[in-house]
Amino acid sequence: MNFVIAMDSFKDCASSLEIGTAIKEGILEVFPQSDINIIPIADGGEGTVDTLISGLHGEIKNVDVRDPLGNKINAQYGLLPDGTAVIEMAKASGLELVPYNKRNPMNTASFGTGQLIAHALQEGSRKFIIGIGGSATNDAGMGMLIALGVEFLDNSGQVLQGIGSDLLKIDKINTTNIDPLIQKSKFQVACDVNNPLFGKNGAAYIYGPQKGATPEIVFQLDLGLQNFAKKTKQYLLKDIDKLPGAGAAGGLGAALVAFLNAELHPGIDIILDYLNIEQYIHNTDIVFVGEGRLDKQTGMGKAPAGVASRVKNIKDIPVIALGGGIEGDLSILHSIGISAYFSIVPGPISLEDALKKENALIFVKRQSREICHLIKSIC
Repeated sequence: MNFVIAMDSFKDCASSLEIGTAIKEGILEVFPQSDINIIPIADGGEGTVDTLISGLHGEIKNVDVRDPLGNKINAQYGLLPDGTAVIEMAKASGLELVPYNKRNPMNTASFGTGQLIAHALQEGSRKFIIGIGGSATNDAGMGMLIALGVEFLDNSGQVLQGIGSDLLKIDKINTTNIDPLIQKSKFQVACDVNNPLFGKNGAAYIYGPQKGATPEIVFQLDLGLQNFAKKTKQYLLKDIDKLPGAGAAGGLGAALVAFLNAELHPGIDIILDYLNIEQYIHNTDIVFVGEGRLDKQTGMGKAPAGVASRVKNIKDIPVIALGGGIEGDLSILHSIGISAYFSIVPGPISLEDALKKENALIFVKRQSREICHLIKSIC
């Protein structure tokens, strides 16, 4: 038997590689002569850097940057052997970097993300993969752009610092000093949402509240995003009003497309293309996929669905999904190529105990072993 294990991480619990290794141990107890490939997977969010660095033998770069509140922190990005820089914006501009009592997207900026891009440009990178999940910001990427040399000025000619509250103050945009290396570079953005920049389905209304925005702040931010779009069209002649994905990461998607000529793609597709997962599928018999929670979002382009779709296009083999929890009707998973799905949790257990790494690894090893016993009995 040949197996491919292509698991996403179990968030706040265990990494893709740790989960994959536990599954491998369970398989080997039943099929000790198996050929098993562990391919850590991510969908463009948390774990993207680690996934590509481990899968393609890249290296980690450490950079001192500003966090969303302007404090100095150390953040990392990945550098692949071909020179591609892999950046998770959450490393520098993520919500988890902001204490709960200070979460207010009027006061946060994506400057640190721009610093990571600037560092990679100076290191020689001309290809970028940027994951934009988990942001603390709603600045339409102003902070990032300022770090790359763009100036935003108010109606008195004062240079703006680029926090969310500055969006409504933008009167002029000066791109004269933007890093010239940007024009020589290609940016792929891992974006799994289609939200427009502003409006009831835009960045402020949909994602602002989880970043600490009150209804009044949401209203003000939305007006600011409209102003950003208006000024971008005026100075760059680019219309981002209805661009699908422009509202991702508090409008960072819009900034990347308009100012860096970036392309937005589903995160899992970018990752699987770089990992060339097809090369492993041709010679395998069974594929394990999964993530921390299997729910309706799983079937809408997240990592397990992305892998299952690739497998389905190559050969008709079982794809088994494992999750820490299962929520709702998941019959859609069968239609996208997942043969069966299982929770690893053996019985009633507190969330705290379920999230303990040592427990999760025991549970996933046990469940994969029992699945393999079933496979062996019918083969």
